[in-house]
Amino acid sequence: MIRYTLLDKRFLICLFLINFIGTIYGYIWYESQLSITPDIFLAFVPDSPTASLFFTIFLLFSIFNKHVPYIEALAITSLFKYGIWAVVMNILTLIMEGGLDWTGYMLMASHLGMAIQGILYAPYYKIELRHLTVAAIWVLHNDMIDYVFGMMPMYSSLTDYMNEIGYFTFWLSIISIFIAYTLTVRKNKK
Repeated sequence: MIRYTLLDKRFLICLFLINFIGTIYGYIWYESQLSITPDIFLAFVPDSPTASLFFTIFLLFSIFNKHVPYIEALAITSLFKYGIWAVVMNILTLIMEGGLDWTGYMLMASHLGMAIQGILYAPYYKIELRHLTVAAIWVLHNDMIDYVFGMMPMYSSLTDYMNEIGYFTFWLSIISIFIAYTLTVRKNKK
C-alpha cells in the first residue's frame, strides 16, 4: 500500500508542488544572509532549500518514470542531514532562549518532514557508489565552507557554540552518508 501511494503520480505531483513551494520559501528565508555572502560561497549557504531542490528535481523526474542517480544521492544525503540538523538547531535555540516563535516550530516540522521523505524514497533510488561518492564530497565540502569559512546559517543565540555545532554537523554528515549507503548502494548489492 505504501509503495503504491509513494509512486502514485497524483501523490508525486502533490509532493513535488509542496517541495517546490518549500524550496522557494527556503531561498527567501536565506535572502538576508545571501545578500552578504561572497559570490564564491553562494551555492553552499542555503543548505536546506538546496537539499529540498535536489528532492524536488528527483520528484519531477519520478513523475515521468526517469532516474537521476546523482540527484537522488544528493537528495537522500542532504535531506536527512539538513532535516535533522535544523530540528536539532531549533531545539537548541528553544533551550537557550526559552521559547520559539511559530516559524521555529514550522521549521522543525518541515525539516523533520524533509528527513523522513528522503528516507521513505530510498527503495526507489538507483544510486551506485559513484553517485554516493559525489554526494559525500558535496556534503563534506559544504561543512568546510560553513565551519572553516564561516558561512553557516545564522542562529544568533548559538553563535558561541559554532565549534561544537561544526563538530556535530561533520558527524551528522558521516551518519547521513552511511544511512544513504546502507539504504541504497549496500541494499542494491544484495
